[in-house]
Formats: sequence, C-alpha cells, structure tokens
Amino acid sequence: MTERQLREQECQLARYRHLEREVTDPLAAGLLHSIVEELEAELRKDCPHWHGPRD
Repeated sequence: MTERQLREQECQLARYRHLEREVTDPLAAGLLHSIVEELEAELRKDCPHWHGPRD
C-alpha cells in the first residue's frame, strides 16, 4: 500500500468514526461501528505497521 493509499484509507476511517459519534439512531451507530472495525482490520492486514490514526 502506498503512502497516499494509506492516507486515503485513514481519511475514510476518520469520516466513518465521525459519523459514528454523531448519529443518534442505535441501528445506524451499530452499522457504522461495524464499518469502522472492518476498515481498521483491512488497514492492519494491508499495512502491518499501522497501529491507528495519526492524531
């Protein structure tokens, strides 16, 4: 994975995390949480040195 692809994945993950915090519907929150977990797992698989966002 290139550095650019990693940044794009991290941006997408940040957007979903933000939505997860803002949503008020419990079902939507659960679905967004699942998406966040899948994106994190994908990042860890594709980039073993990735340990989380660069906040």
